[in-house]
This record gives sequence, C-alpha cells and structure tokens, in this order.
Amino acid sequence: MDKLLIRGGHRLHGEVQISGAKNAALPELCACLLTAQTVTLRNVPRLQDVATMLKLIRNMGVLADRRDDGAVAVNAGLLTKPEAPYELVKTMRASVLALGPLLARFGAATVSLPGGCAIGSRPVDQHLKGLAAMGAEIVVEHGYMIARLPQGWRRLKGARIATDMVTVTGTENFLMAAALADGETILENAAQEPEIADLAGMLIKMGARIEGHGSSRIRIQGAEELHGCEHQVVADRIETGTFMCAVAATGGDVLLRHGRIDHLEAVVEKLRAAGASVSAVEGGIRVRSQGRLQAQSFRTTEYPGFPTDMQAQFMALNCISEGSATVTETIFENRFMHVNEMVRLGANILIDGKVAVVQGVKKLSAATVMATDLRASASLVIAGLVAEGETVLDRIYHLDRGYDQMETKLRALGADIERTK
Repeated sequence: MDKLLIRGGHRLHGEVQISGAKNAALPELCACLLTAQTVTLRNVPRLQDVATMLKLIRNMGVLADRRDDGAVAVNAGLLTKPEAPYELVKTMRASVLALGPLLARFGAATVSLPGGCAIGSRPVDQHLKGLAAMGAEIVVEHGYMIARLPQGWRRLKGARIATDMVTVTGTENFLMAAALADGETILENAAQEPEIADLAGMLIKMGARIEGHGSSRIRIQGAEELHGCEHQVVADRIETGTFMCAVAATGGDVLLRHGRIDHLEAVVEKLRAAGASVSAVEGGIRVRSQGRLQAQSFRTTEYPGFPTDMQAQFMALNCISEGSATVTETIFENRFMHVNEMVRLGANILIDGKVAVVQGVKKLSAATVMATDLRASASLVIAGLVAEGETVLDRIYHLDRGYDQMETKLRALGADIERTK
C-alpha cells in the first residue's frame, strides 16, 4: 500500500496547473449516456473515481477512450446493459448519477445502492422522489434501485421537483433526466455549485434547453434527442482551495493556473482575513503568504457558502495560526475524523458535537498518521508540510480518489514529499 513521506518546513514557490474537477467529470461522463453520438470531454482528471466511472460505463457496453492529452472520447451508441452492479459502484457514491440518464434514454435502469460513506449518510431518497414525479416506477430490492417507465410510455414527463434539501447529485440527476423528458421540468431548491452549471453547459452543447443553472430554480425544456459535443471540464475548485491553504500554511508565492476566485469566494474571504494575499491574475489565482496567520472561524454550508470539502484543509491552517477559532460542520455528521490525526501531530483541537474549537500552536511535530477520507487526507498533507520532522501519511488511496498527482505538483513547488511503498 502506498504512503506519502513528507519532510516539513519548505516554503512553496512557482506555479501549479489545477486539474479538471472530479465533481464535474463524474456527472459529465454519465451525461454521455444520453446520446448515441460521440462526446469528447477535455481536461478529465486522472483519478481513481474517474477510473471507476469509466469502468462502470464500459461494463454497460460504452466505448470510452482515454487519450494522452487528458481527453476522453465516449460513445454510448452500442450500450447494451443499462445496469450499474454493486461490484463496480461500492467504492463510489457518484454511481447514482447513472440512474437519470439511463432511465431517460432507455426507459429502464438497474443501479446498485451506493455503499457506505465514512463521512456520513448521503440518502438517495430525494433522487427517487424526483424521478417518480417524472413518472418513473421505482422499486428498491436486494440492494438495487430498479426503475422503468410505465407501460406504454415512451419518455419521462416534465414535472415540478422541489427537494426537501439541497442535493448536488440529485440536481444533476434531474437535469440529465429532464433533458430528454416530454415537456418542461422545473427544479426548485436546486443546488448552485459551479459543477452543476458546468454540467448544464455541456447539456446545452448537446442540444438541451436549460435556463437558470447556477441559481436555485432551474427550468429544462425536454429535447427529442441529444447529440455529441466537445466540452472542457471546469477547473477543480476544491483542488484550488487545497493548494491555497497549503501556500497560506507554509508561506511562499504560487500561481494556481486555471483557478477561479469566483468559485471560491467564501474560502478566499477567510484566507484574506487570515492575512494571506489572494488575487485574480491572468491565467489563474496568485496566493502569497508570509509569517504566522490569524485563525479564522467558519461554518460549512451549501454553495455559495463555505464548502464542507474545504473544512479539513482550512482547519489544518488554523492549527498553526495565531489565536483560536471555531469550525462548525453542518453538512456531514462524521467529518471531524481527521482531528485525532491532527492531534497526533501536536494540534490543539477540542470537539463538541458539530463544533471543533482550534487553538493555534506555534509548530506541529511530525508523526505517522492515517487518512480516513478524501479531504481528511489533503488536510494531513498540509499539516505534514509545516510539521517539524518526517511525517508518514498512510492510506493515501483516499487522496488518489480526488487529487491528480498531488505529491508531484507539490514537489514542483519546492515541497519535500515522495510516494513510498
């Protein structure tokens, strides 16, 4: 099993290329199932979750060719099995995104319920309610969601869907299903993340008629059919934010190519308040930091608020900042699992339910630590970059699920970090 060996104490300088967003690439690969024509996605990150999704759609009979330039050409014209078996989806929650497009195009879909998730429950009941509102007949049995159109129906029907909570994957599933439905679908309480706007932009290129994406109310007019297109996956705002926190924690001066401040305004606001310099420049974002920063309190919430996917990384920065801060997690119930590992490195953190109180310390001390989930692993990398001595990070398969060659990018910026067996 691979590990990361990190020798702390090095400032970061230079520039880093931000990869395509995992949370955009996964639904966009599923959107390719909506047409029999070839769709070419550019800037697709090389991640374990992306590899799993490619394996999943290939298992359905889809042709998916990954090229050396980072593009993936997908053709679902010969799709024969509208199924997503448990063996292929148990490690990836995003597999539920196959349900909407398969049902919309083929009138039937069998998709395994996703496996457990370390950071908390992510129920699929909202997906099922929304698709049922469009006329789908869905049963859940033997661990599978089995959906089909009523007898005599040719397509799903447009509907008004108001979810009980803001759900990103639910919004994406409804967007894809509605693109081929009869009539108009209106999504109320829709998620507003940039990845959803990027998916909508891709669907529009394929011939879908969508208005309001990026807001809480989206209107979709179903098309008779969709066609192929070329689309560039939007830059990963969470990778961008992670590198921002790494630069702020270690000090230095780094250009984040393709990073977008307008996708990270809540995080940028806190970094500036802490004392880091963050500015939009031609080609990306420039981050500069010098000296010890000021700890910042924050509360995670739905976009455009502070993202839960940045909570652990900013907490790592707070650990070595001056003063104390409270971090309130409102999205997932188990998202403080990195705290015990931070404490092993010398951090001073107390947890009370959904609130963590962080008292900044002047230095962290290297230790062997273990990643518990994707973003926790990124936070421990940041902590290792500033800790005195040699930190060993175990279970980095979590990191590989969401970061494309993270140690290679950090090493190019001057970090002393390597992957070992």
